[in-house]
Parts: sequence; structure tokens; C-alpha cells
Amino acid sequence: MPDFDLDSFKKTWQEQPVQPKYDSTEILQMLNRKSRNYVKYIFWISVLEFLFFSVLGLFYFFQDEESDSFRKILEKLGAQEAPEIETNFDHAYLAIKIISLLITAYFVLKFYQNYRKIKIEENLKGLIIRIIKFKKTVNAFILISIALLVAFMFVFTAFIFYVLNSQNVQPSNSNLIIVIIGIIVSTVLCVLLIWFYYRLVYGIIIRKLDRNLKQLKDIDSQEN
Repeated sequence: MPDFDLDSFKKTWQEQPVQPKYDSTEILQMLNRKSRNYVKYIFWISVLEFLFFSVLGLFYFFQDEESDSFRKILEKLGAQEAPEIETNFDHAYLAIKIISLLITAYFVLKFYQNYRKIKIEENLKGLIIRIIKFKKTVNAFILISIALLVAFMFVFTAFIFYVLNSQNVQPSNSNLIIVIIGIIVSTVLCVLLIWFYYRLVYGIIIRKLDRNLKQLKDIDSQEN
């Protein structure tokens, strides 16, 4: 019986050609399917956000808590009630809420359109472009959401100083500093919460899309 040469056997086994488990077409189809699913997840999350903020907006519309907060700050600063200005503030706040809902609805539509386009996309380069555009759309949605919050805080602050100026009120430095610091801290905390929420919820899906995008670019570079 011939001696068994383990080293020779290992060398022969290592030299055997390894058949790929999937070809590039199958991998492309799999990545296409995964990408569609990730976009669909973001679409449904945005739909839920739109419904949530719509219901929340209606609830606060009848509660009138923004006017109460505005009035309390004016009282703390020594200003008298200004019904006309408070009404204008309510109108401005309502306009911001409506703009916010319209923008959210617009992005819901954009996410759905992206999902539909990726669903029927067959060209590799086209699919890569779709994913890149979708990522930009998500980033734009996050930045605009933050910009709307900052815009509301700016309007809120502008109305406060407008009332003080129109009534010639000179608040004490301590009260004024407390209000300004409160507004700044509230704005920063809200921005951080929004950023954290979107980076957590959307970021997980976007990172998965990034991995798909990298694999798609690898396939594209191999084919060229």
C-alpha cells in the first residue's frame, strides 16, 4: 500500500478551482431585491411619521399649548398680553406646521417614487445612480426637518422681542438671560434628538444600502 502524503494532498486540494456560488447576474438580482426592500422600509417609516405628526398637529391645534408657552414667557419678561400679536404668532406657527406636513408628504412621495424606480431598474449603473440619489434624498429630508425646527425657534424668539419692543419693555438682565439660554438649550436639544432619531432609524438602513452600493460598484468595475 503506497504511503499517504498529506502535504501533497493538501497542495492538490488547494489547487482545485473554486466554483463561485453565485454568478454576477444572480448577485445583482439579490442586491437589487435587498435595495428595494431597504428603500421600502424607509418609505413606510416616513408614512408612519407623516401620520403621527398629522395626528399630533391636530391634537395640539385644539390644545393651544404654544400660545400658553408664548404668553408665559412674555409675562416672565414683564410684558402685557398682546392678543393681536399672539394671534399672529398662532398663524405663523400654524403655517410652519402646514409647511412641515407638506414637506413630509413630498418626501413620502419621493421615497415611493424611488422605490418604484429601483423596483423596475435592470441596468447596473442605473441602479447605482438610483441608490446614490435616494441617499441624497434621505439626507435632504433630515436637514430640512432640522431647518424647520430652527425656523420655528427663530420665529418664536422674533415674536417675543417684537412684543417687548412694541411695549417698550426693558426686562431685567437675569430674566432675559434665562429666557435666551432656555431657547438656545431647547433648540440644541431638539436638533440633537431629531439628528439622533434619523441617524438611528434611517442610518441603520442607509448603512445597509451603502454595503449594497459598494458591492454593486465592485461588480461594475469587474464588468468594465
